[in-house]
Amino acid sequence: MLRPRLNLLLIVSATVATLVGLPVASVLSNVLAGDTGATWSHLATTVLPDYIGNTLALCLLVGLGVMLVGVATAWLTAMHDFPGRRIFEWALVLPLAMPAYVLAYVYTDFLQFVGPLQTFLRESFGWSKADYWFPEVRSLGGAVTMFVFVLYPYVYLLTRTAFIERASGMLEASRTLGLGPWRSFFRVSLPLARPAVAAGVTLALMETLADYGTVSYFAVQTFTTGIYRAWFSLGDRIAAAQLAAALLGFVILLLAIEHASRGRSRFHNTSGRRRPLAGQPLPGWRGWVATAVCTLPLSIGFLVPGYLLLRLALAERDGQFTTHFMALARNSFVLAGLTAIIAVTLAVLLAYGARLSTGWLAPSLNRLVGLGYAVPGSVIAVGVLIPVTRLDNWLAAQWQVWFASNPGLLITGGIAALIYAYLVRFLAVALQSVGTSLAKITPSMDDAARSLGLGQVTTLWRVHLPILRGSLLTACLLVFVDVMKELPATLVMRPFDFDTLATQAYTLASDERLAEAANASLAIVAVGLLPLIALSRQISRTRR
Repeated sequence: MLRPRLNLLLIVSATVATLVGLPVASVLSNVLAGDTGATWSHLATTVLPDYIGNTLALCLLVGLGVMLVGVATAWLTAMHDFPGRRIFEWALVLPLAMPAYVLAYVYTDFLQFVGPLQTFLRESFGWSKADYWFPEVRSLGGAVTMFVFVLYPYVYLLTRTAFIERASGMLEASRTLGLGPWRSFFRVSLPLARPAVAAGVTLALMETLADYGTVSYFAVQTFTTGIYRAWFSLGDRIAAAQLAAALLGFVILLLAIEHASRGRSRFHNTSGRRRPLAGQPLPGWRGWVATAVCTLPLSIGFLVPGYLLLRLALAERDGQFTTHFMALARNSFVLAGLTAIIAVTLAVLLAYGARLSTGWLAPSLNRLVGLGYAVPGSVIAVGVLIPVTRLDNWLAAQWQVWFASNPGLLITGGIAALIYAYLVRFLAVALQSVGTSLAKITPSMDDAARSLGLGQVTTLWRVHLPILRGSLLTACLLVFVDVMKELPATLVMRPFDFDTLATQAYTLASDERLAEAANASLAIVAVGLLPLIALSRQISRTRR
């Protein structure tokens, strides 16, 4: 009786996995298309060295930065007690609500020559431009700073959890062997947390590679900006696909390095595993230094830009809640809402199919679907547009033959192709949340439902979905926020005369209309705070 339903779910899993893999296959199939020798020769002699050098520099510097900030704050909040520690435990994740490109717009307005800070310095000290030096924010160093203080929470969250789960018994054992606090950290705690640190750094670097708004606004030439330029400025889909393949190669190399860094290492805490972890007090000046260390990234990544955004938005009162702004908000919410609903529905089917499966095929297909999140939005956009545009042209030609009229672009002319690209990128987020929660439901509940005569569909509807309600809402919210912030895929694939809050903020900032961009940016940040509030509440309970 299980076979028909299981086969149907396997067909769904195989179809979704194929659709997720299609953009990557489309990009790779175009690597050898056309006159590749001439294309790569031109790229190699003009922009390719800059793309490679800047991308490598970004990865190296951002990786070091997020590791230092994330590990330091995680160690302090997990292992010590100091003034404000209970607030920092959850507040340090708030910069995740601030997209890097929004941070870039805000700090450019604040730190540029005509901005408030330099203007204040000149007026206070009577300086002219030649009397002082000020760092240029629109540079590679500026981009690295933006990424570090927005993305360090990935390392902070995973590393802090590793410290809390593994620290208590191991540290007691190290102290009995005569190790001091610093030696215990470097010889015990940090090696145990190495897989978590590597995973957090990898997530931060994947977001860095996928970014377009920050590097484009700061004029840092990377593969993402090259893809956009090749597609729109040069109209060369082959060059765009080849650059997308090169960027995908960076992502694959990054994942391989992360996997190799873990190797065969396995760490288990066998002492005091469930013992509550009491923070070691930091008396006197040491406690205030710890407070300052945690305050710095929180201020740079959230508090200061949040205040500056609010100040800019209030200064541009004429642009608030206009008809155009409401239309942008509607477009963003429609795209994010439809994508979230479809993603959660598919995630339930995929996770339930893997639960019912006794073989390797369904879980393997789900893992393939999960790889979509590692693919940058610009790569997905190119990979989706190439086959979908061909399909659109074929449908238009057939429609012309059948009905003697031209229907235009049926798929790429609307939001269908854009939602498809979002699903390829963010379905993994919903699948991870739903799959993890579904795995916690004991199989005996399925057996009990079956003994009462319930079929698989009825069991899913009446037993599993009510239990999963909280996880479904969380998954829906996470996908919703990710779509609201997504910029590269939206810029490449949005229909003509169709803008969202993210594209509007980027367009206005590119035109140096930073005050007008504040409203859209502030709306994106406000929406991004919603899942972080829930996450912060969970973090505040981790010591109980």
